[in-house]
Amino acid sequence: MKDLFDLTGKIALVTGASRGIGESIARLLASRGAHVIVSSRKIDACQAVADSIKADGHKASAFACHVGDMEQIDAVFEYIKSEFGQIDILVNNAAANPYYGHILDTDLAAFDKTVEVNIRGYFFMSTAAGKMMKEQGGGVILNTASVNGLVAGDKQGIYSITKAAVISMTKAFAKECGPLNIRVNALLPGLTDTKFASALTTNDKVLKMALHSIPLGRVAEPDEMAGTVLYLVSDASSYTTGATIVVDGGMLA
Repeated sequence: MKDLFDLTGKIALVTGASRGIGESIARLLASRGAHVIVSSRKIDACQAVADSIKADGHKASAFACHVGDMEQIDAVFEYIKSEFGQIDILVNNAAANPYYGHILDTDLAAFDKTVEVNIRGYFFMSTAAGKMMKEQGGGVILNTASVNGLVAGDKQGIYSITKAAVISMTKAFAKECGPLNIRVNALLPGLTDTKFASALTTNDKVLKMALHSIPLGRVAEPDEMAGTVLYLVSDASSYTTGATIVVDGGMLA
């Protein structure tokens, strides 16, 4: 029987992959046979993850890309075209959340940075990958959104707004790119133990309140998000597009 989770021969670009959920995704996809391009803003951190993946006997390379910078988006896809000639999987995982506080006090710089990365970055990464996938006959795009895109997080206003936009973006791309054999889905993580979420996980009062609302009674580990991504980018989900899968320990149940 065919292994539906086999990614042998696939080229996968994972953004925000130098740590946290992105690193876990990169490692799992590589373990299933994909050549993973580990990407984030800092090349040294990317290279360290790529080297570790290769030390485990899998395929990886590193390329720095700040998805809020249009020139860097162009550069990473030029690299992929020249080096591999294809892209089968794009995981939009890089994100920005520079402001934690009351929504009325959101300043323009925090607003612009969050929108620049979480909406504009995801959009133009997807169009660049989608154009390559169209030419080669198909591919898969996976967006990391958030449960905050469904229920706004307290003191996380602009971040929640952008993640709601990612959910809508996922559905829009799925609808228009389905006829091109390009599937587009989203992962909606709940509270996960990453540096990105440290404003929540290191605040005892906030953490206690959060855990009270999570039936499983604990914060997720980054590795617990990667399995859903593997499903969504593999042939196991070949008839799944436009889906938004919540992985939150039951918080929204």
